[in-house]
Amino acid sequence: MAIPLLSGLMNTLRRAAGALPGLARRLRPWLAALSKKQWLLAVAALPVLLLLYVLLLIPLTPSIGDIQKNKVEAPTQLLSADGKVLAQYKRANREWVALKDISPNVINALIATEDHRFYEHGALDWRRTFGSVLHTAMGRPQGGSTITQQLARNMFPEEIGRARSLNRKLKEAVTAYKIESAYTKDEILETYLNTVPFLYNAFGIEMAARTYFDKPAQKLSVLEAATLVGMLKGTSYYNPVQNPERAQQRRNTVLAQMNKHGKLSDQDFETLKKRGIKLDFERQDEAVGMAPHFAQALRKWLIEWADANDYNIYADGLVVQTTIDSRVQQWANQAVVRQGRQLQVTANGLWSNRNQWTAKNPLVQSFVRESAVYRQAVADGQDKDEALQRLLADADFMANLRQDKVRVQVGFMAMDPRNAHVLAWVGSRDFAIDPFDHVSQARRQPGSTFKPFVYGAALQDGALPTDQLMDEAVRIPLGGGQFWRPTDGGPPSDQPMTLADGLAYSKNTITAQVMAKVGPAKVAKLARALGVRDSKLEDVLSLALGTSPVTLQEMVTAYSTLANGGGYRAPVMVTRITDREGKVLAEFEPPAPEVALDSGVTYALIDMMRGVITKGTGRGVARYGVSGDWVGKTGTTQDNADGWFMLAHPDWVGGAWVGFNDSRVQLNDYWGQGAHSALPVVAEVAAASQRAKLVQAQARFEMPAENNTFVQRLRSWMLGFGDNKQPVDPFEQPPAMQELPDRGNPGDAPIIDDPEARPIGQGGAGPRGPSGEGDYPVFQNNPSPAQQPQMPAQRLADPSQPQPGVVVPGASSNPAPSNPAPASASPAPAFPGSASAPQGQPAGNPPPIERGVVVSPVSSGTVGQPVPTADGGMVWRRATPSGTAAPQSGNAGIAASEVN
Repeated sequence: MAIPLLSGLMNTLRRAAGALPGLARRLRPWLAALSKKQWLLAVAALPVLLLLYVLLLIPLTPSIGDIQKNKVEAPTQLLSADGKVLAQYKRANREWVALKDISPNVINALIATEDHRFYEHGALDWRRTFGSVLHTAMGRPQGGSTITQQLARNMFPEEIGRARSLNRKLKEAVTAYKIESAYTKDEILETYLNTVPFLYNAFGIEMAARTYFDKPAQKLSVLEAATLVGMLKGTSYYNPVQNPERAQQRRNTVLAQMNKHGKLSDQDFETLKKRGIKLDFERQDEAVGMAPHFAQALRKWLIEWADANDYNIYADGLVVQTTIDSRVQQWANQAVVRQGRQLQVTANGLWSNRNQWTAKNPLVQSFVRESAVYRQAVADGQDKDEALQRLLADADFMANLRQDKVRVQVGFMAMDPRNAHVLAWVGSRDFAIDPFDHVSQARRQPGSTFKPFVYGAALQDGALPTDQLMDEAVRIPLGGGQFWRPTDGGPPSDQPMTLADGLAYSKNTITAQVMAKVGPAKVAKLARALGVRDSKLEDVLSLALGTSPVTLQEMVTAYSTLANGGGYRAPVMVTRITDREGKVLAEFEPPAPEVALDSGVTYALIDMMRGVITKGTGRGVARYGVSGDWVGKTGTTQDNADGWFMLAHPDWVGGAWVGFNDSRVQLNDYWGQGAHSALPVVAEVAAASQRAKLVQAQARFEMPAENNTFVQRLRSWMLGFGDNKQPVDPFEQPPAMQELPDRGNPGDAPIIDDPEARPIGQGGAGPRGPSGEGDYPVFQNNPSPAQQPQMPAQRLADPSQPQPGVVVPGASSNPAPSNPAPASASPAPAFPGSASAPQGQPAGNPPPIERGVVVSPVSSGTVGQPVPTADGGMVWRRATPSGTAAPQSGNAGIAASEVN
């Protein structure tokens, strides 16, 4: 017996030396030359060396203080401003239960199987340890870790490690002794059972009992307890869900150990071991709270603060008081879910198997090619076309792909402009399905919600809201033979229009002229000062129409700056941090505001934005009971990819974005507009806040005393703003198709009216253009062939068709008549929050529309100039392509990357 033991020890030494290759190479000749006597001396010296090494490991293993802190580990709590729990920061999905609340069957099964002398030893069971060494030396490896040693591994996996090595076993033993000095035996059992993992994101015996048997740990039977304890040897290998036969064999081993150590009678053992495993399996999702995206956004900052102040957010029981108002947050959650569900009905109809979601649709084929399943199939050697056709014919795959691509997404954020407190934050319809945050992470084109920054820059330069520009076709040279011709959903009135009305009615023709006068650099500078500080803003003319992607958080912050009189404050999320005993560790006051925009200029811009709510594209908020002094702006981007709405009050600012994660998926031309998709979300929350007196109805934006209109009028005159003509209502004429007046570009095509570029509720909706507000520029055919924008094949299959332009309803290849009849209009639904289609249209299907080909965005370093006329006036030209209308297509548009 001694010879095999000595041989085993020598082999162990050789394996240990082999673990250090460099040292082994140097020691191997010396070891080979040792005599038997020298070997015996080396073996005798081994315990001394081992003891010295253990002494060296003591300061390198977790300290008693770390163990005691881990013993009372408590997660950080996130509280709302009114004291409601928003979230908890935990290391894992577990619920701690006291030992007395755990079934005795679990404790008996655990001790009998894992460590039957648990209450007799102190950290290490030497009899079992030497037995394990003996069996291992003889080629029959056997575990010898006690429950305390296993707990050491579970509590400090990084410090101790998982490798099968002597070094790990020694660290484990040292830490186990430290644990025994800090915990009682019952506390060790309780901690062990609450920290051990059981797969499926279930940590601890309580979550395991709920996951596998849908009951609390206190009610586990002998069979159920034996099944869970049996998993501890190898949770995946003995997983009762995936491997029921193995799990049953292991369970019976646990029952045998219980019988052997007197915890189960012979009769019960014989009866129970014959029974199968009966599960009631259900994954236990971790509770996310009412503001999960907010908690996720705050986590990174809080970890940095805790590290800098020597705290642990997962263990120290911090209490973080946030600025979230639980009432506003709940209203926002409800509004997002309600509007998202209603819009999803429309999206499902538009992208059904009978409409756009077909195997022949090039866009659907692109979705398949971009999928991970397709890429893996090609990587495995399958032919690309065969892989594509196989997946297109796979009903389950296509259904899952459609559900992923056509899921409507919504983001919402609200702030108090007086102190920059974040009141509500909703990053998606469902955090469990859509953890991506559409408030702070998603960057999308803001469309016309960016226009107030253009007019703000003009006011900074001395313009007045009453200054007038001609509402007519605009032609702005970009250089290189290209021109920027922004259009609206309806024809220009060819009448002077005030800047205030240009903003209220979201007129691209007016906004483009203002941008050309002010310059994109000043607009971008103002937007950054107001709060758009993280996203890159291109200093190009098309920035006026919101072509640079930004986040919803940035837009709400910028509008909050305007509502605060031009004083910028970064959003405030936390007001106080305390420990678990209530001791204040830190307090955070709102920062002093930075002057982003002069208060007088800010008030003039706010006054202009009132028109958006009282008569313009945001008029629909009144239907939700929103009353008082509110300002705002709608926004819709190309092909209805993004719908926006921003709303501001002296006490409250909110904004919403609606769209899809893939911007190639869109809603129709009615529900895709910001006034119909995003406005209901913001208006519903604003109205609820007003009813709860969180927003004071009598509060108004006040004009600052130092506002000097004379100076502004002087600067306006010097800069060339203004016109003596009287302004007219741009929607005084019926929304009929009209030919543009002949201004030297014969063959100009007519354009069509758009519902969002007019006050909501004023007349019918009329035929619809390619976007909600006509926010996209149109190119004319002056550039050389090398400069001509390239059209993607799936958008215009027929290269003989005209490129950019607009379409007349019912137009064929023949030129449009000079005096077409007025277009018929379908009235908008009485309640914009409902999901029913406009009157006369089947639910879930878009109304009949005609699309033109539009371009977005346009970039050029050249600012366009007005074209002088014979009478010395300033006329902004616009030309449209002549000839035939573009084909009716849901993929109208040229991407920015396609413009040379």
